[in-house]
Parts: sequence; structure tokens; C-alpha cells
Amino acid sequence: MKRSINDLVVGGQRVLARLDLNVPLSDDGRIANDRRIQACLPTISYLTGAGARLVLMSHLGRPTSSDDRARLSLQPVAVRLSELLGQPVAFSGSCVGAEAEAAVAQVGGGEVLLLENLRFHEEETIKDKKAADDQALRQRKDTFARGLAAHADTYVNDAFGTCHRCNASMLTVPQLMQDRPRAVGFLVQKELDFLGPLTQEPKRPFVCILGGAKVSDKLGVTRALLQKCDRVLIGGAMAYTFLAAGGMKVGRSLVEPDLIDTAKALMVEYPNRILLPVDSVCSTGLDVKQGAVVRAGAIPEDLMGLDIGPASLAAFAEALEGAGTVFWNGPMGAFEHTPFDRATNELARLVAEACDGGAIGIVGGGDSVAAVEQAGLGSRMSHVSTGGGASLEWIERGSFETLDVLEDR
Repeated sequence: MKRSINDLVVGGQRVLARLDLNVPLSDDGRIANDRRIQACLPTISYLTGAGARLVLMSHLGRPTSSDDRARLSLQPVAVRLSELLGQPVAFSGSCVGAEAEAAVAQVGGGEVLLLENLRFHEEETIKDKKAADDQALRQRKDTFARGLAAHADTYVNDAFGTCHRCNASMLTVPQLMQDRPRAVGFLVQKELDFLGPLTQEPKRPFVCILGGAKVSDKLGVTRALLQKCDRVLIGGAMAYTFLAAGGMKVGRSLVEPDLIDTAKALMVEYPNRILLPVDSVCSTGLDVKQGAVVRAGAIPEDLMGLDIGPASLAAFAEALEGAGTVFWNGPMGAFEHTPFDRATNELARLVAEACDGGAIGIVGGGDSVAAVEQAGLGSRMSHVSTGGGASLEWIERGSFETLDVLEDR
């Protein structure tokens, strides 16, 4: 178990907290959804309440040019944080260098400073393997990380959504702070409390629901889950690669030809654990407002599967009955478009009902979270993860270097 912030004495200390403030932005640059900011508030409030001199850092988006500096600045996040916390949040236009150092020096006990987007410095995302092979890159990354580490007496990781990435702020900084306290925040602790048992001793029966577009995106976690789960329900576009592997006609549905043999091998190895759709809601495209229910394996050549059908949904519902643990990642269809959102919305209701009945229901990131929120059912889930890719990689790997480097309790 990792050391947590409530194990620390932080009064008057400079605490450098790595958060995930990578919020979605609208076309006009406004914050479209502040869920990730809200998720960090318990940690921020605890640290400021304990008298910490709090310095926050995060990335935002994937800046690739100087033109992205205005569009991907974290300054609007500082404004929103001020509103949510009910106190001023200072902002530094840089995360390292003289400007950042001066801003950090001005932070008093119980006050908050947000540093500018870490990814405005390419050193933040230099891959460790690439740096290992290039001394100049390694030195640049190390210099950048030392600049961040100099801001702090204590390091806190509360950015679960980035824990699977060995970025400078996530790994190199705490490695450089071996002589100082290094702990997790409340958000990361909650993620570990729920996701940890999935890789150890889940409450059974353990049922996993996987959806989304591509098998390739989830091949590693699919293998891992098939070894751990009692049933794996596969929907979404990724199901059609499995159906094609079974020799079924899938029309124009999305298929990854190079993964057909892999899907076939998984079905041979785990014949009683994989549950595939038995029917699909099909159409010629997303612009059509009425889909046709077609039996799986008999999709005409001019149609594509865009949602699982009613018989599939009934089979999935039966598989969820009596479940002890449910993990869900990925929608069942093109849920952003009516009428292809029906199965995803209905599945959200079924998982919520399983939670009401005593199951541990975990929704893992990305479109699944959006679907649950869209259905207004997030509060009925046991846990809604803030990290889509991170939650999948945790289940696959069971550990992260970015957390291993922190202190144990």
C-alpha cells in the first residue's frame, strides 16, 4: 500500500502535486467538461487545509507547435479551480525557469499555484527508451525534471489517468526526490482501492464487458481479463473481428483483418468465457435514423453493424445476473448517434442495477464514462475511473513504475 497524503505533515511545506487536468475543450477554447478538475478537489482541499504551499502541475492536450500555446494554456483551468475552491489560484506562465521559481516563492501556506502546461516542453514526454539511447535527450529530460523537483519539499501523484506514462513529471521527478516524501493523493488511492482487487481476488462471478472500435486497442487487456474473468462480453465494433474469425458474414462492419487469427485463437483457448453478440442493429451509415436488426453472421454486404441487437442485450443481461464484480470499458455501438445508442444506454442501466444488488461495478474510462454520464447513472456505479487507458493497463500489468517509485506506507 502506498503512502497517502493523510500520512504526511505538510504545514508550511512546498507540495508539488501532479494532477490530471487534461479537460476537454470546446471549439472556442472553453472547458467543455470539468469532471477531471472536480475529481482533484478532495486532494487540493485537504492539502491547503493542512497548510501546504501547494504547487499544481498538469498537461493539457497534445501541443505540437507554438500555435497551440494559447489554445492549450492551463490558465482557464486556474480560473475554474478558483471558482470551485472559493479562493484565488495563482498562475505561472511557465512550469520551470525564473518565472516559475518566482511564482513558487510567493505561495504561502494554504495557497495554490498552477503551473503552465507541462507539454509545452517536449522534455516532458521524451520516451525513456529513446532517452537511454541518446545522452543529449537524457540530459534535457533530466534538467527539465530537476527544474520541477526544485519547486518542492514533497511530491504527490494524483494523476491516475497518466500513471501508465513514464513522463518526466510522473517518473523522473519522484526519482529525483528520493530524499523527500512521495505519496499518492485521494484520487489515485481510490483508483487503486477499486482496481487493485481486479488483479488479485475479485468478488465472483467476475464479468467483464468490452466494447469500442478496435481489438488492437484492447488486445493485451482482453488476454489478461480472459485469464481472470468468469465471462467476457464483447460488443461494439471490436466484436465483428471475433465474428469474422468465426467465419460469419459481417458485411461492411469494422474488422481488423490482421487480428482475425488472434481472435480465433482466443476463442479456441477460452470457448466458454467469451460471449459475442447474436444479432446487430445494422445500417448503411450513421446518417440513417432507422436501423435493421440482423442475425449475427448474416449481415448483408451493403450494411454495417452499429449496435448490438435486442437478443444480444438479453444474453448480456442474463450473463450479468448474480455477478459479484463487473468491469466495463467501451460502448456497445455508435452511442453518439441515435438510434445506435440504445444498447449502450441499456447496458449502463443493467450495470447500475447490478450495483444496486450488491455487485462491485467499475466503469473504466473514455466513452464508457461518457455513456454512463449521458444516461445519468454515474452515481449508481461503485466506481467511475478517471483513467481509460490507465485502468486497462493496470488490469493488464498490475503495477506502474510511476507508483512503484513512491513511498510505501
